[in-house]
Formats: sequence, structure tokens, C-alpha cells
Amino acid sequence: MVKRRIWITPFLLFCSLLPFAPANAMVAQGVASYYGERFNGRQTASGERFNMNALTAAHKTLKFGTRLIVTNKTNGRSVEVTVNDRGPYVRGRTIDLSKAAARKLGMLGRGVAPVELKILNDDTAKTPSRSALTVAAAQQIMIDLF
Repeated sequence: MVKRRIWITPFLLFCSLLPFAPANAMVAQGVASYYGERFNGRQTASGERFNMNALTAAHKTLKFGTRLIVTNKTNGRSVEVTVNDRGPYVRGRTIDLSKAAARKLGMLGRGVAPVELKILNDDTAKTPSRSALTVAAAQQIMIDLF
């Protein structure tokens, strides 16, 4: 017979962590690329003019104005960008960054980099709080427990 205490403890731990996780936090992983000089000054899908020196990004589905923290998984550098365009239109790419954002991530040399995307809420500061637990972190804890 299995003792109930063994199964209840991890479950209670998981349930106690859930209220700290932002309800609409999204963490995604993929490949980022960047676009620059050739598109500088052209109109984006949102109607703005593309500025390669601004911290902006193109994403296929996210709403215009969505703020993201993009983290380069190779070197750990992060940058906050705002979605103002659609794309990328290359298979296997998740996000297109402006040249300025790519420079901050340290990916100008290769042109592409593996990244992690995290949506920032309006009430979230520029840098995520260490005390706030993301849904992905709570899921990882459950996986580690079992």
C-alpha cells in the first residue's frame, strides 16, 4: 500500500506555488534573427516606420505593442523589445529583432541565436522579480519532484 503522505506533499507544494505564477506569463523558446539597414525607414505592419536603432521585434502572432524579454541562451544576455511588425518569414525562426536588439544580445556576428521569449505584463517591471515564480518554473519543480 502506498502511503498517502508521499504523494500529497509534492502536490501541496505545487499548489502552494501556483498563486505566485503570473496567470498570463508565457515563456517560449526558439531561434531569433535580425533585420537592419535594408528595411530601415520602411513601414512596418503596425504602421510605424522601422528604426533599426530602436529595441523592436517582429513576431507572427503576438499583438502589436506586446513587450518581451528576449534572452540569448548562448551567452545569457537579455533585452526588452516591443513587437511592432509581423514576421519572420523564414522557416524555423521565432522572432526577428531590430539591429539594436541583436547587438545587445551579442548575435550580430552569426545573425541567428537560440533565444527564450518571456511576455511582460503591464504591471511587470523591466527586470522580472526574483520572488515571482513563472509557470514554467513551477512546472519544472513538479517534473523534478517526480
